[in-house]
Amino acid sequence: MSRRAVIDVGTNSVKLLVAEVTDGEVVPIFEASKQTRLGRGLYASGLMGAESMAATAAVVHQYAEEARGKGAVALRVIGTSAAREAGNASDLIQLLRTASGVEPEIISGEQEARWAFSGVATQHGLGHMPILVLDVGGGSTEFVLGHDQTIVFQRSFPLGSVRLFETLAPGDHPGMEGWGRCRVWLWDYLGREVAPVLGPALANLFPRRVIGVGGTTAILALIRHEQENFDRELIESTVLTREHLGSMVQELWTIPLAERRKIPGLPPERADVILTGAAIYEAIIEYFGFTDLRISTRGLRHAAVRG
Repeated sequence: MSRRAVIDVGTNSVKLLVAEVTDGEVVPIFEASKQTRLGRGLYASGLMGAESMAATAAVVHQYAEEARGKGAVALRVIGTSAAREAGNASDLIQLLRTASGVEPEIISGEQEARWAFSGVATQHGLGHMPILVLDVGGGSTEFVLGHDQTIVFQRSFPLGSVRLFETLAPGDHPGMEGWGRCRVWLWDYLGREVAPVLGPALANLFPRRVIGVGGTTAILALIRHEQENFDRELIESTVLTREHLGSMVQELWTIPLAERRKIPGLPPERADVILTGAAIYEAIIEYFGFTDLRISTRGLRHAAVRG
């Protein structure tokens, strides 16, 4: 048994997992998340902002100290979409190196997809059924199809909650008009970029479960149950039907930002990008005709922490 930690530096937030790892079995001891919006302005300028990088490095320093204080003997710092795309990624890497005391790892979209699937596969009850894992992050979305814990299709697309939010600029109260514009954009993107490669894979192996992983789906589960506090068992037992998911997303788009910030289960600082993150999941479920969306709180960090 060893206690290990992973700090996941994402486009929207920084997340920490401290866990006991025994023979590949991961038992979370402590988890934390803080939004730093590292990718703010990246998709217009090609660069991460100095303020966002500094805020991210400060959180990484805090989390590294917390991990070591909780007895972690090994620490990994993982960078994803924003870190691999930005023209000034080397500046971020230096900041993270100094902040954490370890060498940051900037992973590819393909590696991110593999780890998302591997992390979800640690969840009990999936058995040997075919599953499709969807990981919608701030800058990218990973699609991973597998059976019996073997991946048969994986692809990372430059589609994420922050990226889409900055592309569409829906404003504080987009309403039905904004929701309709977002939906048209997403259906066009899925038809043009995703369906030609995912469609043949689904024809060969149609998933018995579609599982969303990451902050957006966990928040949707907490909103549904009007639950403020993180509850892994509650989140992972949640099933959002296609109809329920559609009505939830539509409601979010028609509520002003000030009111969204008051919704139980929705962190106020994520009340803007929840619109596009939730819309991506809804569009995928609807476009490909899946009946519902299950949720996992495990993903990249649960795979990376195993070493």
